[in-house]
Amino acid sequence: MHTDKPLYIDLLITGRNLTLNSASEPVLCNNRESIAQDCQHAIIESGLATRLLAEKSPTLRADIMMQMTLLIEDDERITPGTVSVTEETPLSGRLLISAHTEDFFEPLTFTVSLDD
Repeated sequence: MHTDKPLYIDLLITGRNLTLNSASEPVLCNNRESIAQDCQHAIIESGLATRLLAEKSPTLRADIMMQMTLLIEDDERITPGTVSVTEETPLSGRLLISAHTEDFFEPLTFTVSLDD
């Protein structure tokens, strides 16, 4: 099912704070943006981002990134086997993540900053 109507609605978080409009009301996000935000927060809240930032061993870093991949694939909205977690540059503190969703045609792509 590929649709543009809002299936998943959430409050938009920017920099770990609610995003407010000019009337100081929370801004909503939906669909792909909501899924990406949920995946970002899952990685941060799991503690894997902190562990990756602290780890210097390439082998152990790869293991933590695999754990992140599996964590994202646990989301029922993500198509299993389509998740890719890579570092922007080694030890940069930024991850590039892409995945396909069950409900939307275009792949989901987002970043996670490990030091936020």
